[in-house]
Amino acid sequence: MQYIKHTFAPVYDKNSKILILGTIPSPKSRENGFYYSHPQNKFWKILAEIFFEKIPFTITEKKSLLLRRHIALWDVLQSCYIENADDSSIKEPIVNDISQILYKSNINVIFTTGKKSYSLYKKYCEPQIRKKAIYLPSTSPANCIYSYTQIKNAYLEILKY
Repeated sequence: MQYIKHTFAPVYDKNSKILILGTIPSPKSRENGFYYSHPQNKFWKILAEIFFEKIPFTITEKKSLLLRRHIALWDVLQSCYIENADDSSIKEPIVNDISQILYKSNINVIFTTGKKSYSLYKKYCEPQIRKKAIYLPSTSPANCIYSYTQIKNAYLEILKY
């Protein structure tokens, strides 16, 4: 178990309408310096597919895709103790101040990726923010419960906003 402090800034601008929250960056994401950086993570591929865009590979391309589509991206947690990338092992979670994004943008819907980010958001953030989140399945390669198509179909919900 190791202590992890979140080091990436949130991605958003004043035109962001959709906020997607993960839990905390995985070891591979921390190593590469950006969200959802594990090569088998489906996040970027799915976003590209649902928006009919090319799959982004660089951090600049990823940020550009998000901002073009009015998506803000961050994580629920500022820090915690965690075993590798196992969200179920999280201990002593400290949450990010999500209100800073809400005040500086146009967010009208919040999505969480995975069960742990959803439960942490519901427990720690929703009471202060008073805005419910919509659960999306995790795009992690460890998520074997859902097929790629099922995950992609769930992410189509984003297009409604």
